[in-house]
Amino acid sequence: MPTLTIDVIASLDGYGYAEGWPGYWGLEGPEYLGWLDAQDEHTALLGATTYRLMSGLAAEAPEELAGLTAQPKIVFSSTLAPPLTWANTELVAGDAVGAVRALKQDHPRPLRTVGSLALGRSLLGAGLVDRLRVVVFPVITGATGSDRVFDGYPDVALEMVDRRTFDGRLQMLEYVPTVLDGPPLAA
Repeated sequence: MPTLTIDVIASLDGYGYAEGWPGYWGLEGPEYLGWLDAQDEHTALLGATTYRLMSGLAAEAPEELAGLTAQPKIVFSSTLAPPLTWANTELVAGDAVGAVRALKQDHPRPLRTVGSLALGRSLLGAGLVDRLRVVVFPVITGATGSDRVFDGYPDVALEMVDRRTFDGRLQMLEYVPTVLDGPPLAA
C-alpha cells in the first residue's frame, strides 16, 4: 500500500505564500533543491490552483521543473477541463478523498501533495495521510503573507519521525499525524 505524504513549505509565521516574495521566499539553496530532486519516485497530487501555477512555471522555465514535469501527476479539479497541457498529468474531476482512498489501495508509487493546501486539508481530515512534512523558511511575512497553511485543519497530534536543516537555515520537520476528535483530556 503506497504512503501519502503532505509536503508543506511555510514561513515561520505559518504562511504558504506572501505577496511580492519569490517562490521559496528566495531562500532555496543547493542542498534543499538537491534533496527535492533526490526524492523517491512518487506520484504528485495537486489541486487546480497549484496546477495552474506550477504548469505555468514549467512552461516558462522548463529546465527548472523538468523533474516534476517528468513524474506522474494527478490533478483534482471541478474547474479544469481536459486535455491538460502539462506532460504526465491526469485530471480527476470527482471526489478527491474517494479517489485518493482508492489510489492508496493499489497505486504502484508513493503519493505526495505539492502545494495544494485545501487538498492536503481534506486528505488529512479523512485520515488518509501517513506523513506530514513541513519545511520552515526563516522569514516572517505578517504584512504580506496569505494562505495560512494550517487554517481549517482538524486537531492533529504529531509524532516527529525526522528532522533536518538545509543550507544552514531551512528546517524540515516530518511527522506521523493522528487526527483527533478534539483536544486530549488533561490527566
